[in-house]
Amino acid sequence: MHGLGTIINVCCIVGGGLAGLVGRRFITQKLQDALLKACGLSVIFLGVGGTMEKMLAVVSADGGGSSLSAGGTMLILISLALGSAIGEAIDLDARFEQLGVWLREKTGSSGDASFVDGFVTASLTVCIGAMAIVGAIRDGLTGDYNTLMLKGAIDAVIICAMAASMGKGAMFAALPVGVWQGLVTVACVPLQPLMTTAALSNLGLVGSILIFCVGVNLIWPKTFKPANMLPAIFIAAALAYVM
Repeated sequence: MHGLGTIINVCCIVGGGLAGLVGRRFITQKLQDALLKACGLSVIFLGVGGTMEKMLAVVSADGGGSSLSAGGTMLILISLALGSAIGEAIDLDARFEQLGVWLREKTGSSGDASFVDGFVTASLTVCIGAMAIVGAIRDGLTGDYNTLMLKGAIDAVIICAMAASMGKGAMFAALPVGVWQGLVTVACVPLQPLMTTAALSNLGLVGSILIFCVGVNLIWPKTFKPANMLPAIFIAAALAYVM
């Protein structure tokens, strides 16, 4: 069944969020802060790991040995610079916050001061990774939902920790995940010729950097505006046909 992976992913996020909310009442504020920082550190290493996986390669060296070689620096610079400029012009960060405010009102959570921050941070964490794109494409083309099922398990743990420390706004990240991955799954058939290995690799590289930025914000709030940097992943994919 095409699209089953996204359904599983959404259910995992909701389940993780509910678990975090149930456990939250038994967790002190000090422990909530510790959970938030631990979650931030985990997301940072998730982003670093994805970035290094795409940037580093083992190459043969003179004398029969091997060494690590890093690449993609120019791609990163161009993608992030242009993407950030476009994102700032559109102000995607403000639009994410507006959506969070709207959800807060519609869910009767007007008194929850952390709802918007929880929604925006959680949404960016679970939406922009390479697994979301690659998994949704595989799901749409072949019905293989294993990647999204694995992503769902990871997301459940992350959202559980975020919901425990930032409130129920984190659980509503299931909405943008469902819409985003669902759209990719539906659109992947006509877009299949454009989804080359190089394009997916570029997308994964820049997407991992944005995940790193989200993790930094969990520990040092408002350091970056990852939402305003989102156009960078599309620019990176497009650059696969130029660079």
